[in-house]
Amino acid sequence: MIRTYRPADLDALYDICLDTGNGGLGARHLFDDPRLMGHAYVGPYVAFEPDLVFVAEDDEGICGYALAASDTEAFEDRCDRDWWPDLRVRYPMTPDANRIVQQIHHPARADLMIASDYPAHMHANLLPRAKGKGFGGALVRSVLERLEKGVHVHVRHHNTHAVGFWEHMGFRVVDSAEKLVLGLRL
Repeated sequence: MIRTYRPADLDALYDICLDTGNGGLGARHLFDDPRLMGHAYVGPYVAFEPDLVFVAEDDEGICGYALAASDTEAFEDRCDRDWWPDLRVRYPMTPDANRIVQQIHHPARADLMIASDYPAHMHANLLPRAKGKGFGGALVRSVLERLEKGVHVHVRHHNTHAVGFWEHMGFRVVDSAEKLVLGLRL
């Protein structure tokens, strides 16, 4: 079943983020704080654009999600103002800070050329038990129905399964510098 996000879903979404946060594989072994990845990749979306968050649920519970920001530049500005400051206090920058803490302190900004053609961006993650059952496509389509303009996603080069999924959904590579950026015009 695909449905809209409910506040009671937050912990499950954070867990899925962590359990898929290493190129689709688990990342629990990479972080001392199991909430850190969720704070970076789920929290601001459910806080600022909950209408663009959908979950997949099977007999065992929530098994995936898709979420988006309708205007990437405005979303990044709001994170700078209203989301990252508290996390910077909670997770201070140290010489050995992991990549998520570094991102909290120095968040990457969207390429303005990409954001002009594909202003929205989205993320989707499924637990292994949910893959190959149509949940991913249904989640993405649910989000796309609520967006009005182009949308882009970032995918690590080595995550060929994810690249194939997004291309199957109609996205095309629009940049391949640090990460692959795939875009879809709506």
